[in-house]
Amino acid sequence: MTDAGGPGADGVAFPTGGDGRRSTTGTGRAIFADSARRVDPALAARIEHTSDWRTGYIAPLRDIVHAAALSPDAAITVSADGLDSAHRRFTFVRSGQRSTLPEAMARFRASTLGSVTVRGASQPQTGLSLPYRGQRLFGDDLRRQADRWTADGVAEPGLAKALHLLLDNPDWLDLSDVDIAILGAGAEMGPTRSLLRWGARVHAVDLPRPALWERLIATTRSTAGSLRIPITLDAAGAPPFVVDGLVHPEDDATVAGRAGVDLLRQTPEIRTWLAEIEHPFVLGTYAYAEGALHVLLSMAADAIAVDLLASRHDLTLAYLATPTDVFMVPFDAVEESRRRWNSRGLGGLVQAPLRLLRQFEPNYPHDFATDRGIRFGINDALVSQQGPNYALAKRLQRWRALVARHAGTPVSLNLAPATRTQSVVKNRVLAAAYAGAGRFGVEVFEPATSTTLMAALLVHDLRNPAAAANPATPLGNPMDLFAQAANHGGLWRAAYAPRSILGMAAVLGMFESRA
Repeated sequence: MTDAGGPGADGVAFPTGGDGRRSTTGTGRAIFADSARRVDPALAARIEHTSDWRTGYIAPLRDIVHAAALSPDAAITVSADGLDSAHRRFTFVRSGQRSTLPEAMARFRASTLGSVTVRGASQPQTGLSLPYRGQRLFGDDLRRQADRWTADGVAEPGLAKALHLLLDNPDWLDLSDVDIAILGAGAEMGPTRSLLRWGARVHAVDLPRPALWERLIATTRSTAGSLRIPITLDAAGAPPFVVDGLVHPEDDATVAGRAGVDLLRQTPEIRTWLAEIEHPFVLGTYAYAEGALHVLLSMAADAIAVDLLASRHDLTLAYLATPTDVFMVPFDAVEESRRRWNSRGLGGLVQAPLRLLRQFEPNYPHDFATDRGIRFGINDALVSQQGPNYALAKRLQRWRALVARHAGTPVSLNLAPATRTQSVVKNRVLAAAYAGAGRFGVEVFEPATSTTLMAALLVHDLRNPAAAANPATPLGNPMDLFAQAANHGGLWRAAYAPRSILGMAAVLGMFESRA
């Protein structure tokens, strides 16, 4: 893709080497090495000497999390140094001129984007409900399901506590006082639809694709929320179809045809557009792309966040973590996993070839202790099919979350469950593995359930002053931010190491999909 590697591509770009080419794997390896250098110099050297980073990245990424888990200072040091390395390396290209990302954000400050606001006409939805397995759960049914997820090891106890609090405080869902900017407003895992239903003022950033904007506008019209849309200004300095800053219903198709911005190429202009928001707001990063483009999107979003945080003190950051990553997990999850390993039965796996059964490994062969003597585990659910670029894109977001919260910015970063999104379904191996995951105690969610659930957790983080998102809430380690309400689908508490069951889960999934 030219965005990642083309020498003439404008926008956020990987750095070029001495041969004039852009190496995505080399850049990622260097950033991870820099993140570990001060806390574990030997690990940094080992990363730098990993010749094939595409296949050799998994063990070093696990070791980086282990090093960061040993103390709060280590977690912040790893995060800050990784981000500093990334911002030194990535560049911004415009009209053939290359600059660093900070230089570009400082240089291009002009306003070239106008706004159209579309407003819904419905009443806000009251009371939390959740689509789940063909039903919609309300009230006590939702409470019971939340408790069941905890009992079954699908999610950490904080998730059920958050849902109970939301049900106890239905007024929290009235978001008429909330502004949220969503980078990737049309993303499949984004919270846009739920937030609009609850009455939020959404400032939407996504590509200029008319079909996408037609869908977002139609959704907004049927909700209680409003959608502020970026429009490229004409020669007169304003979109001609707007009167007094508002658009009339009959103009929706015209707006959709003019709406949208490119996060990679118009990064500074998007920052300027977002800076126009008058009220405190949430900056949510949900943009997704495949491969190296995902890294570039994360870097563009981070450049915007850094610039806005430097000039405003009324921001909250929001992200979603992926379950297929490495996490520091609480020791009770380790103990539960070990209980399951010790009491495991072959059950539905009796027909499995012996050679595959021998590949199964326990989830936690070792446990560790922090400098304060707190025991913990490392859950390694990285999937090689997703690759090192995906891991870097998501790790950049985690690093920013920790550094920003440490500096006093509220941060909502919740772990979303494994979900049957389009990006997963079109990967045959992952789709089959997800289909067979239930045999190993892992629940895979449908997109409608995941997006509503994650939007609800975001609301909890915004409304509950005791939430981990609040920097005033004490945490044993900054990385506990990811753990307290994690909906990992069972990956943390399952008996088996995730990668050791991937092949068998895929085999079982293929058979079940044919049944």
